[in-house]
Amino acid sequence: MHSPHKKTYDDIIHLPRHVSKTHPHMPIADRAAQFSPFAALTGHHEAIKEAGRMTSQKISLDENAKSILDQKLQMILERPSQEITLTYFLPDPQKDGGAYIDYTGVIKKADTQKRLLIMEDHTAIPIDDIIDLRGQLLS
Repeated sequence: MHSPHKKTYDDIIHLPRHVSKTHPHMPIADRAAQFSPFAALTGHHEAIKEAGRMTSQKISLDENAKSILDQKLQMILERPSQEITLTYFLPDPQKDGGAYIDYTGVIKKADTQKRLLIMEDHTAIPIDDIIDLRGQLLS
């Protein structure tokens, strides 16, 4: 006997499945996509990755190192069109610190007012952020 509170669907169990006359049948792949996992915290993974990304702090050169660097720069500027490699600090746009970058190129001009080296490819490098200069002339 059936309990009066329990429905067994005996009255509809053998009826044909309803087919809509106005809405097309959804393909099985699309139906399955409804139950796919989703990212409830959009951007959370990227935020964690960004927080864990390491940056370096800018090195402060002592007066002796600054003097040697200035001498090297003067030698290079006296003989333009020479390829040099320099290491400079590039501040991180998103967090404190940054990274030291090795850059190889030819100096187009030195802007002493803005304290920038303008390279032939138009890269502008702050003179005060340079920690090393290398080139054939300096060997």
